[in-house]
Amino acid sequence: MTTAPQAGPGDAASTGSGDATGAGPGGPASATQARSGAGTETRLLADRVLACDGVARLSGGPFGTVATYLPGERLMGVSADEREVEIAIVATLDRPLPQTADEVRAAVADLAGQRPVHVRIDDIIVEGS
Repeated sequence: MTTAPQAGPGDAASTGSGDATGAGPGGPASATQARSGAGTETRLLADRVLACDGVARLSGGPFGTVATYLPGERLMGVSADEREVEIAIVATLDRPLPQTADEVRAAVADLAGQRPVHVRIDDIIVEGS
């Protein structure tokens, strides 16, 4: 039986979210994470949402209102504060939309804690058309 390598604290694999920058411990991603705890949480939420089946991409909504403003950028599709987590996605039709929304909620549940997670499907993509 083969086991996967164990991830250490701070490794992207230990969060189950992946690291969008691909940087390891002590690299640029660590410096960024140290600067912005809210940005780190938002990025983790976004990474987990994007890993869900049926999610094509994040969406800011028709007016770009679902977003988090980070130093030098705006992360569309995820907004989290102390009261709630709001996620907006573009979904595929590979599975029923309620299943996609439920998977997204489950994927971020531990990060959201006691806050409600609102998942909004802004659009769908029909592949092959």
